[in-house]
Amino acid sequence: MVESSYQPRFGAPREPKNRVNPGRGLVTVIDFVTVSHARAIAFLVLTALLMFLPGFFNIPPIDRDEARFAQATKQMVETGDFVDIRFQNEVRYKKPVGIYWLQAVTVETASSLGLPRAQVRIWLYRVPSLLGAIGAVLATYWTALAFVTRRGAILAGLLLCGSVLLGTEARLAKTDAMLLFTVVAAMGALARVYLSWQRGEDPARPPWTWPIIFWTAMAGGVLLKGPLIFMFVLLTVGTLAILDRSAAWLWRLRPVWGLIWLLVLVLPWFVAIFWRAGDTFFADSVGGDMLSKLTSGQESHGAIPGTYFLLFWITFWPGAPLAGMAAPAIWRARREPGAQYLLAWLIPSWIVFELIITKLPHYVLPLYPAIAILIAGTLERRMLSQSWLVKGAAWWFAIPAIASVIAVVGAIALTRQPVFLAWPFVAIALIFGLFAWWLYDDHRAERSLLNAVAASLFLGAAIYGVVLPALTPLFPSTEIARALRNVVCVGPKAAAAGYHEPSLVFMTGTSTLLTDGSGAADFLSHGSCRFALVESRSERAFAQRAEAIGLRYNAFRRIEGYNFSQGKAISVAIFRSEGTE
Repeated sequence: MVESSYQPRFGAPREPKNRVNPGRGLVTVIDFVTVSHARAIAFLVLTALLMFLPGFFNIPPIDRDEARFAQATKQMVETGDFVDIRFQNEVRYKKPVGIYWLQAVTVETASSLGLPRAQVRIWLYRVPSLLGAIGAVLATYWTALAFVTRRGAILAGLLLCGSVLLGTEARLAKTDAMLLFTVVAAMGALARVYLSWQRGEDPARPPWTWPIIFWTAMAGGVLLKGPLIFMFVLLTVGTLAILDRSAAWLWRLRPVWGLIWLLVLVLPWFVAIFWRAGDTFFADSVGGDMLSKLTSGQESHGAIPGTYFLLFWITFWPGAPLAGMAAPAIWRARREPGAQYLLAWLIPSWIVFELIITKLPHYVLPLYPAIAILIAGTLERRMLSQSWLVKGAAWWFAIPAIASVIAVVGAIALTRQPVFLAWPFVAIALIFGLFAWWLYDDHRAERSLLNAVAASLFLGAAIYGVVLPALTPLFPSTEIARALRNVVCVGPKAAAAGYHEPSLVFMTGTSTLLTDGSGAADFLSHGSCRFALVESRSERAFAQRAEAIGLRYNAFRRIEGYNFSQGKAISVAIFRSEGTE
């Protein structure tokens, strides 16, 4: 194990108070798994699975990004074209191919094993995100070992594992969980190179392990989300170079061989897509997607600076209260090598994200491991602030209480059912949250954190495992697809008017026509076993066109739901043709 280089000079720890300490069993578990790396890794993997699996298999496709990624992958599998990226007939050149390949491997493997209807099982497309989230937790543990003890590294992994934001991304078929894994792996290798230079270790024969991990992770990040991973690395390196007035340690990364290795990994697909589409991919991904986010709120996602700071107290729960308590001690240690590196990873990139106009909660996720390690470094030395920020411990109870009320009341309002299965998990989450709040002081902060992580686990089981799957009105595409699967004709085809969500295409088939009311009527007139999915606002145009062309049709079924992407209730009628007069 690498000895800790992050040693805040906070003075000698005070003796703990003699009080009853509920939750001792959780600390005993940590004592047990701290014995070896194998136990620590197994514990973190098991905890991650318990955190991320509730709802993983039975939450329907989430509009709109997840469904777009999944549908593009589905078309790759259907066509056998693993170079081009398309959503139906439109090119989808916002992100490189990495996540699509990972999803395609998962789907193809499931199909080869005989899993029925594998291509429309959304959880298969989420497997890379699940693996990326688990990998990020383990990479955080590995990275933290360069700064803190093994016990502190386990706590850092738990802080990231229990966070609300990672729990969400682990269940979505998108790039962000896997990107987090690559960023943490790269930053962990970079940290070891930097700290070895700070310790004055002989650079004559630097190890190859760290450069290989670094450059391979960089290549993976590029294939997942383009040059974004370079931002985290370059801002960190630039900040350290300014503070240390030297960047000589970068030669220990073997940059010449590393860049060659990176190009070997990423160039084949970039050459292939350039050969296929010319400069369209680069214009769409860099100019149309990345650069446009700097100057405008893309897809109505604009927000003012400071938004991420406000969201942090929710998205990094249950670690957020400890971040506030640890901030003064971290700042006092800012010029020590370990803390300096972690702050260089965190602060410059955070400022950039706050200044960018387009803001989505997951953008700052690659910075959360640095916060987790900083907290762990302060936590294990019992030097958390005893100022008014200690009152932030109430968040360990307030967040599950508020989230539970919102989730359960929302479920009852939408489904008209009490969602009984959620209540035991909610109650246990509240109990652990209350213990975390009650136990907190400087000497039992670790125990409070463990109770808070347990509260996060049970809260996730309630919301993701019970409440969200029960909210069927929020997923009309699933109900529409289920209705079409129950028809008696062979090979049903569909056209949608008014309701054009990507999840509908994923669930009902790539050939689903997205049109208007008139187009849906024309579609029905061209053959049998055809269905028009007409949202209520398009029914008048559909009826007028059907009358004009003499189309006879009947109402097969009506789906009532709520389109949360647009924030409005919808009613979709499924019409079937009876022929023309």
